[in-house]
Amino acid sequence: MKLLKLIPDETDIPFTKWRIPAFAANAIAFVAAAFAIFVYPGVNFGVDFRGGVTIEVSDAEPIDVGAVRATVGALGFGESKVQEFGTPNDIIVVLEQAEAEGTQSADVTQQAVAARVQEALRQALGADLVFRRVDIVGPTVSGELVRKGFIAVALAWAMILSYIWFRFQWQWGLGAVVGALFDTVVSVGVFVFFGFEFNLTIIAAILTIIGYSVNDKIVVYDRIRESLRKYKQMPLAELIDLSLNETLTRTVVTGGTAILALIALIIFGGEVLRGFSVLITLGIIIGTYSTLLLAAPFLLLTGVKRDWSKVKATATP
Repeated sequence: MKLLKLIPDETDIPFTKWRIPAFAANAIAFVAAAFAIFVYPGVNFGVDFRGGVTIEVSDAEPIDVGAVRATVGALGFGESKVQEFGTPNDIIVVLEQAEAEGTQSADVTQQAVAARVQEALRQALGADLVFRRVDIVGPTVSGELVRKGFIAVALAWAMILSYIWFRFQWQWGLGAVVGALFDTVVSVGVFVFFGFEFNLTIIAAILTIIGYSVNDKIVVYDRIRESLRKYKQMPLAELIDLSLNETLTRTVVTGGTAILALIALIIFGGEVLRGFSVLITLGIIIGTYSTLLLAAPFLLLTGVKRDWSKVKATATP
């Protein structure tokens, strides 16, 4: 069992002593991530948000990706993306809305594009092809998906802020919100920097990161509040270090267990789940870091009141 321990039973790591360089590094990382998202390279929106056609093709034999690219390209619908999906017998063909409409005629609909691609692939690769999924997203639908995705993230933030407001003082709530915002922006920034496609599953990943991040920080905050009751005279910096070290095993093991499952999804989950799994993995790693070196030390900047933790004496009749 000793070999399975990631963290010793008792640690004495001075997290708060590193807060100044950590805050500086956090600010640089946040700005760099925001730059990657909004300026360069920018978000690589998928068909869900741009509109277009996605066709998942399967065959009994391995499919020649080069032949599929040549066949789809010869149709004149603009630039397309063809890639393996899980096994060599499965591929995905993606054509974006604007490029498909602007090639041959403005009257070419997405349904017609999908039908032409399927017909051409059957002629080139054989009639035994199986089209397991054909998704057609028009410009109206894609705009609606963008709006609803934004609303989902905004509502999640609003509900989390409401919960923190009622459970903690504003100093605690501000630290949790700053930490969760940092986790979300930096995770998405790294994700965008490496060119992963941003689709509806990524919205689900962002919501998961927000929930995990806030939960992780609230667990640590609860321990700090317990320590405030127990150690009335201990300096706040020492008390925060003590609480972080006491919960360090839980923090690392919880995140590490989730990452093991996500690594399996990244390797074996196929192309559809890869971006989702990568983003959540980034969120857990960055969220664990920010709990230790951002959210908890942030309490030293805002300060916390000890008065509420004192047990009030009741008057005897």
